[in-house]
Amino acid sequence: MVTKSDPHSVKLMKRSTYASVAVALFLLILKGSAWIVTDSVSIQASLLDSLVDTLASVVNFFALRHALVPADNEHRFGHGKIEAVAAQFQSIFIAGTALWVIFEAFHRFIQPEPVRETPFGLIVIIITIVLTLVLVIYQKHVITKTNSTIIKADHLHFKGDLFLNFAVIASLVMSSQMGWLFMDPLCGFLIGGYIMYTSWCIAKESFHILIDRELPDEDREKISEIVLKHNQVQGFHDLKTRSSGPHRFIQLHLEMDGKMTLDGAHYIADEVTFELEKAFPQTEILIHQDPCEVRH
Repeated sequence: MVTKSDPHSVKLMKRSTYASVAVALFLLILKGSAWIVTDSVSIQASLLDSLVDTLASVVNFFALRHALVPADNEHRFGHGKIEAVAAQFQSIFIAGTALWVIFEAFHRFIQPEPVRETPFGLIVIIITIVLTLVLVIYQKHVITKTNSTIIKADHLHFKGDLFLNFAVIASLVMSSQMGWLFMDPLCGFLIGGYIMYTSWCIAKESFHILIDRELPDEDREKISEIVLKHNQVQGFHDLKTRSSGPHRFIQLHLEMDGKMTLDGAHYIADEVTFELEKAFPQTEILIHQDPCEVRH
Protein backbone atom coordinates (compact mmCIF):
# COMPACT_ATOMS: atom_id res chain seq x y z
CA MET A 1 0.00 0.00 0.00
CA VAL A 2 1.25 3.50 -0.87
CA THR A 3 0.55 6.20 1.67
CA LYS A 4 -1.17 9.18 0.06
CA SER A 5 -1.22 12.67 1.47
CA ASP A 6 -4.58 13.91 2.67
CA PRO A 7 -5.62 16.83 0.37
CA HIS A 8 -6.67 18.96 3.33
CA SER A 9 -3.32 18.36 5.08
CA VAL A 10 -1.42 19.21 1.90
CA LYS A 11 -3.37 22.46 1.60
CA LEU A 12 -2.65 23.35 5.23
CA MET A 13 1.09 22.69 4.86
CA LYS A 14 1.33 24.75 1.67
CA ARG A 15 -0.58 27.64 3.24
CA SER A 16 1.74 27.50 6.24
CA THR A 17 4.82 27.83 4.01
CA TYR A 18 3.20 30.77 2.17
CA ALA A 19 2.54 32.45 5.51
CA SER A 20 6.08 31.80 6.77
CA VAL A 21 7.72 33.28 3.68
CA ALA A 22 5.43 36.32 3.70
CA VAL A 23 5.91 37.09 7.39
CA ALA A 24 9.69 36.48 7.25
CA LEU A 25 10.13 38.84 4.26
CA PHE A 26 8.01 41.58 5.84
CA LEU A 27 9.86 41.36 9.17
CA LEU A 28 13.21 41.33 7.39
CA ILE A 29 12.44 44.68 5.75
CA LEU A 30 10.95 46.12 8.94
CA LYS A 31 13.86 45.10 11.19
CA GLY A 32 16.40 46.24 8.60
CA SER A 33 14.92 49.73 8.80
CA ALA A 34 14.92 49.61 12.61
CA TRP A 35 18.57 48.51 12.77
CA ILE A 36 19.69 51.33 10.44
CA VAL A 37 17.85 53.86 12.58
CA THR A 38 18.77 52.56 16.07
CA ASP A 39 22.17 50.85 15.55
CA SER A 40 21.16 48.36 18.26
CA VAL A 41 23.05 45.07 18.41
CA SER A 42 19.92 43.42 19.80
CA ILE A 43 17.89 44.54 16.79
CA GLN A 44 20.77 43.50 14.54
CA ALA A 45 20.59 40.04 16.14
CA SER A 46 16.85 39.95 15.55
CA LEU A 47 17.41 41.13 11.96
CA LEU A 48 19.91 38.36 11.26
CA ASP A 49 17.51 35.86 12.75
CA SER A 50 14.81 37.12 10.37
CA LEU A 51 17.26 36.81 7.47
CA VAL A 52 17.77 33.16 8.38
CA ASP A 53 14.01 32.75 8.83
CA THR A 54 13.51 34.06 5.31
CA LEU A 55 16.14 31.77 3.77
CA ALA A 56 14.85 28.78 5.74
CA SER A 57 11.23 29.51 4.83
CA VAL A 58 12.10 29.72 1.12
CA VAL A 59 14.02 26.42 1.35
CA ASN A 60 11.07 24.86 3.19
CA PHE A 61 8.69 26.19 0.55
CA PHE A 62 10.40 24.22 -2.20
CA ALA A 63 11.38 21.23 -0.05
CA LEU A 64 7.80 20.67 1.08
CA ARG A 65 6.53 20.59 -2.47
CA HIS A 66 9.05 17.94 -3.40
CA ALA A 67 8.38 15.99 -0.21
CA LEU A 68 4.68 15.82 -1.13
CA VAL A 69 5.38 14.18 -4.50
CA PRO A 70 3.64 10.76 -4.42
CA ALA A 71 5.68 7.57 -4.08
CA ASP A 72 7.09 6.19 -7.33
CA ASN A 73 8.97 3.08 -8.46
CA GLU A 74 12.30 4.43 -7.20
CA HIS A 75 10.95 5.84 -3.93
CA ARG A 76 8.32 3.36 -2.76
CA PHE A 77 8.06 4.97 0.69
CA GLY A 78 7.56 8.44 -0.76
CA HIS A 79 9.75 11.53 -0.55
CA GLY A 80 8.90 12.61 3.01
CA LYS A 81 12.47 12.51 4.32
CA ILE A 82 13.28 15.53 2.16
CA GLU A 83 11.58 17.46 4.97
CA ALA A 84 14.17 16.18 7.45
CA VAL A 85 17.03 17.01 5.08
CA ALA A 86 15.68 20.56 4.68
CA ALA A 87 15.41 20.86 8.46
CA GLN A 88 19.07 19.84 8.78
CA PHE A 89 20.10 22.65 6.42
CA GLN A 90 17.86 25.00 8.36
CA SER A 91 19.65 24.13 11.60
CA ILE A 92 23.00 24.98 9.95
CA PHE A 93 21.68 28.39 8.84
CA ILE A 94 20.41 29.08 12.35
CA ALA A 95 23.69 28.02 14.01
CA GLY A 96 25.63 30.36 11.71
CA THR A 97 23.37 33.23 12.70
CA ALA A 98 23.87 32.48 16.39
CA LEU A 99 27.66 32.59 16.05
CA TRP A 100 27.52 35.92 14.23
CA VAL A 101 25.21 37.42 16.88
CA ILE A 102 27.51 36.28 19.69
CA PHE A 103 30.53 37.77 17.87
CA GLU A 104 28.77 41.13 17.41
CA ALA A 105 27.67 41.18 21.05
CA PHE A 106 31.25 40.55 22.20
CA HIS A 107 32.47 43.41 19.99
CA ARG A 108 29.83 45.76 21.45
CA PHE A 109 30.89 44.80 24.99
CA ILE A 110 34.39 46.01 24.17
CA GLN A 111 33.17 49.17 22.45
CA PRO A 112 29.78 50.16 23.99
CA GLU A 113 27.58 52.50 21.96
CA PRO A 114 24.28 54.14 22.88
CA VAL A 115 21.09 52.97 21.19
CA ARG A 116 19.46 55.62 18.97
CA GLU A 117 15.77 56.26 18.24
CA THR A 118 14.49 53.78 20.79
CA PRO A 119 10.72 54.52 20.28
CA PHE A 120 10.92 53.52 16.61
CA GLY A 121 12.77 50.36 17.52
CA LEU A 122 10.15 49.46 20.14
CA ILE A 123 7.29 49.95 17.67
CA VAL A 124 9.01 47.66 15.16
CA ILE A 125 9.58 44.92 17.75
CA ILE A 126 5.97 45.11 19.01
CA ILE A 127 4.70 44.69 15.43
CA THR A 128 7.12 41.78 15.06
CA ILE A 129 5.79 40.08 18.20
CA VAL A 130 2.15 40.38 17.08
CA LEU A 131 2.81 39.00 13.58
CA THR A 132 5.03 36.20 14.89
CA LEU A 133 2.46 35.20 17.51
CA VAL A 134 -0.28 34.91 14.87
CA LEU A 135 2.01 32.80 12.66
CA VAL A 136 3.06 30.53 15.55
CA ILE A 137 -0.57 29.87 16.53
CA TYR A 138 -1.44 28.99 12.93
CA GLN A 139 1.62 26.72 12.60
CA LYS A 140 0.64 24.90 15.79
CA HIS A 141 -2.75 24.18 14.24
CA VAL A 142 -1.09 22.87 11.06
CA ILE A 143 1.29 20.64 13.04
CA THR A 144 -1.63 19.13 14.96
CA LYS A 145 -3.31 18.23 11.67
CA THR A 146 -0.26 17.15 9.61
CA ASN A 147 2.71 16.26 11.87
CA SER A 148 4.98 17.86 9.23
CA THR A 149 8.70 17.96 10.14
CA ILE A 150 9.29 21.13 8.12
CA ILE A 151 6.42 22.99 9.76
CA LYS A 152 7.65 21.79 13.17
CA ALA A 153 11.11 23.22 12.45
CA ASP A 154 9.61 26.50 11.23
CA HIS A 155 7.34 26.64 14.29
CA LEU A 156 10.24 26.03 16.66
CA HIS A 157 12.41 28.89 15.49
CA PHE A 158 9.51 31.33 15.03
CA LYS A 159 8.42 30.49 18.57
CA GLY A 160 11.99 31.21 19.65
CA ASP A 161 11.67 34.59 17.92
CA LEU A 162 8.94 35.55 20.38
CA PHE A 163 11.30 35.21 23.36
CA LEU A 164 14.06 36.84 21.34
CA ASN A 165 11.96 39.94 20.66
CA PHE A 166 10.95 40.33 24.31
CA ALA A 167 14.67 40.35 25.09
CA VAL A 168 15.16 43.07 22.47
CA ILE A 169 12.48 45.22 24.14
CA ALA A 170 14.22 44.84 27.52
CA SER A 171 17.52 45.76 25.90
CA LEU A 172 16.17 48.90 24.21
CA VAL A 173 14.43 50.16 27.35
CA MET A 174 17.33 49.55 29.75
CA SER A 175 19.95 50.91 27.37
CA SER A 176 18.10 54.13 26.56
CA GLN A 177 16.16 54.87 29.76
CA MET A 178 18.58 53.63 32.40
CA GLY A 179 21.84 54.17 30.58
CA TRP A 180 22.84 50.52 30.95
CA LEU A 181 24.77 50.24 27.70
CA PHE A 182 25.92 46.73 28.58
CA MET A 183 22.31 45.48 28.36
CA ASP A 184 22.26 45.71 24.57
CA PRO A 185 25.23 43.35 24.00
CA LEU A 186 24.16 41.17 26.97
CA CYS A 187 20.77 40.58 25.36
CA GLY A 188 22.62 39.94 22.11
CA PHE A 189 24.57 37.16 23.87
CA LEU A 190 21.38 35.66 25.32
CA ILE A 191 19.63 35.82 21.96
CA GLY A 192 22.61 34.18 20.26
CA GLY A 193 22.61 31.39 22.83
CA TYR A 194 18.89 30.79 22.40
CA ILE A 195 19.20 30.72 18.62
CA MET A 196 21.98 28.11 18.96
CA TYR A 197 19.73 26.01 21.21
CA THR A 198 16.92 26.24 18.63
CA SER A 199 19.35 25.05 15.96
CA TRP A 200 20.26 22.02 18.08
CA CYS A 201 16.60 21.09 18.67
CA ILE A 202 15.80 21.23 14.95
CA ALA A 203 18.90 19.21 14.01
CA LYS A 204 18.18 16.59 16.67
CA GLU A 205 14.57 15.95 15.65
CA SER A 206 15.31 15.82 11.92
CA PHE A 207 18.28 13.48 12.51
CA HIS A 208 16.02 11.06 14.39
CA ILE A 209 13.72 10.95 11.38
CA LEU A 210 16.60 10.33 8.98
CA ILE A 211 17.79 7.32 11.00
CA ASP A 212 14.24 5.90 11.34
CA ARG A 213 13.85 6.35 15.06
CA GLU A 214 10.78 4.72 16.59
CA LEU A 215 7.65 6.77 17.22
CA PRO A 216 7.33 8.24 20.75
CA ASP A 217 6.50 5.84 23.60
CA GLU A 218 3.01 7.28 23.99
CA ASP A 219 2.24 6.47 20.35
CA ARG A 220 3.54 2.91 20.72
CA GLU A 221 1.45 2.45 23.87
CA LYS A 222 -1.60 3.71 22.00
CA ILE A 223 -0.91 1.22 19.19
CA SER A 224 -0.71 -1.58 21.75
CA GLU A 225 -4.04 -0.58 23.32
CA ILE A 226 -5.80 -0.49 19.94
CA VAL A 227 -4.41 -3.85 18.81
CA LEU A 228 -5.20 -5.70 22.05
CA LYS A 229 -8.66 -4.15 22.29
CA HIS A 230 -9.92 -6.54 19.59
CA ASN A 231 -11.45 -9.54 21.37
CA GLN A 232 -10.03 -12.06 18.88
CA VAL A 233 -6.47 -10.80 19.06
CA GLN A 234 -4.45 -12.77 21.60
CA GLY A 235 -1.27 -10.74 21.34
CA PHE A 236 1.25 -9.20 18.97
CA HIS A 237 5.02 -8.92 18.53
CA ASP A 238 7.73 -7.34 16.36
CA LEU A 239 6.15 -3.88 16.47
CA LYS A 240 8.21 -1.50 14.30
CA THR A 241 7.43 2.16 13.68
CA ARG A 242 9.00 5.15 11.99
CA SER A 243 8.06 8.46 10.37
CA SER A 244 8.89 10.21 7.11
CA GLY A 245 7.66 13.77 6.79
CA PRO A 246 3.93 13.84 7.63
CA HIS A 247 3.65 10.08 7.06
CA ARG A 248 4.09 7.31 9.63
CA PHE A 249 4.72 3.62 9.15
CA ILE A 250 3.57 0.85 11.50
CA GLN A 251 4.19 -2.86 11.09
CA LEU A 252 3.57 -5.74 13.48
CA HIS A 253 2.78 -9.46 13.77
CA LEU A 254 -0.74 -10.20 15.01
CA GLU A 255 -1.25 -13.33 17.14
CA MET A 256 -4.57 -15.17 16.69
CA ASP A 257 -6.11 -18.62 17.08
CA GLY A 258 -4.19 -20.95 14.75
CA LYS A 259 -7.37 -22.87 13.91
CA MET A 260 -8.96 -19.79 12.43
CA THR A 261 -9.55 -19.73 8.66
CA LEU A 262 -7.39 -17.52 6.43
CA ASP A 263 -10.46 -15.42 5.60
CA GLY A 264 -11.19 -14.94 9.30
CA ALA A 265 -7.62 -13.94 10.13
CA HIS A 266 -7.54 -11.53 7.21
CA TYR A 267 -10.83 -9.94 8.30
CA ILE A 268 -9.55 -9.39 11.85
CA ALA A 269 -6.31 -7.87 10.55
CA ASP A 270 -8.39 -5.49 8.41
CA GLU A 271 -10.45 -4.47 11.44
CA VAL A 272 -7.30 -3.74 13.47
CA THR A 273 -5.83 -1.81 10.53
CA PHE A 274 -8.99 0.29 10.29
CA GLU A 275 -8.84 1.22 13.98
CA LEU A 276 -5.15 2.12 13.73
CA GLU A 277 -5.77 4.28 10.67
CA LYS A 278 -8.47 6.18 12.56
CA ALA A 279 -6.04 6.90 15.41
CA PHE A 280 -3.05 7.58 13.15
CA PRO A 281 -4.07 9.32 9.89
CA GLN A 282 -1.65 9.28 6.95
CA THR A 283 -0.08 6.06 8.19
CA GLU A 284 0.88 2.97 6.23
CA ILE A 285 0.10 -0.14 8.27
CA LEU A 286 1.48 -3.58 7.52
CA ILE A 287 0.16 -6.51 9.58
CA HIS A 288 1.34 -10.12 9.40
CA GLN A 289 -0.93 -12.80 10.89
CA ASP A 290 0.63 -15.48 13.13
CA PRO A 291 -0.96 -18.41 15.01
CA CYS A 292 -0.70 -17.71 18.71
CA GLU A 293 0.56 -21.26 19.27
CA VAL A 294 3.85 -20.24 17.61
CA ARG A 295 5.49 -17.74 19.96
CA HIS A 296 8.33 -15.59 18.60
